[in-house]
Amino acid sequence: MKIAANELQSLVCSVFAVAGCKSGEAEAVARRLVGANLVGHDSHGVMQVPRYVKWIETGKVVPNQPVQTVVDHDVFAIVDGQFGFGQVMGEHAMELAIEKSRQFGIGMVGLRNSGHLGRIGDWAEVAADAGCVSLHFVNTSGLGILVTPHGGYDARLSANPIAVGVPRNNAPHIVLDISTAIIAEGKIRVAYNKGEELPENCVLDANGHPTVDPGVFYGPPRGAILPFGGHKGYGLGIIAEVLAGAFSAASCSNPNNATRLANNMLSIVLDPSRVQSSDSFHSELERFIEYVKSSRTVTPNGDILLPGEIEARNRAQRLSHGIELDQTTWGNLVEVAREIGVRM
Repeated sequence: MKIAANELQSLVCSVFAVAGCKSGEAEAVARRLVGANLVGHDSHGVMQVPRYVKWIETGKVVPNQPVQTVVDHDVFAIVDGQFGFGQVMGEHAMELAIEKSRQFGIGMVGLRNSGHLGRIGDWAEVAADAGCVSLHFVNTSGLGILVTPHGGYDARLSANPIAVGVPRNNAPHIVLDISTAIIAEGKIRVAYNKGEELPENCVLDANGHPTVDPGVFYGPPRGAILPFGGHKGYGLGIIAEVLAGAFSAASCSNPNNATRLANNMLSIVLDPSRVQSSDSFHSELERFIEYVKSSRTVTPNGDILLPGEIEARNRAQRLSHGIELDQTTWGNLVEVAREIGVRM
């Protein structure tokens, strides 16, 4: 079924308000989840609502939680989300990093013990909207251990997304948002909800055999996801664990922390205007983009797309024509809304 983005956001906002979030927090969580659906990242969209509500009910995510400053130096800070909603904690972290970059040209913020941060590209877009370049490394301390090391088949790493944002004037920002896993767990869930098979060579069953059945992945016993590009994705995953986990005074993937999902994120924000004039930066950026896009295409009338352009097109299309939700996702959303007393 299709539903207008504003109507879907209103419904999700009502769910979280009834579940215990103050109005500003409920709106922020709903806006980010629906925003993920708008850009085509359905795995990080409203299909997460039932899981979030369950986490509230079991105390694994804490509504209306303040962020705690642990370390605050000129260009670097560590903040603790105290297991509050990642959509709110991510905003706090980005505001602080952008503020520091305005003063010193660079701002680094380590966010630890946050609830699920959602689509990490959101935080790259926040920085880009402020005219800043940014890099983001994320891990999950325990509950999200899903990915095998290269050459193994037991899950030992988190999915460990990495995002980079580059601002553009009067054009969609460049936003690279990738998982170091070959497929996001949320996309496996989307396939499971739709009754579809997975792409080949993405997932192993519990005995290390390849499978295209998302139900086999979930088990029990649960299987594991391969890193993308073999040793390349595995190597990036290790770096993300170190920067988001150990360097941010948090935790790398650790099965002893598997009682709740906690995201950690290291964000590095750079203000180009502290190095050169904004006109010089954007002039060189656009010259380079034009050169890249001048390449001959493999298919006639093909497109050379920058990271983030597909998401921008999806957002425009889905704002105009509505967000398509599979029946399982919509049914789960309706069920949890009714269970907590939201009038449909």
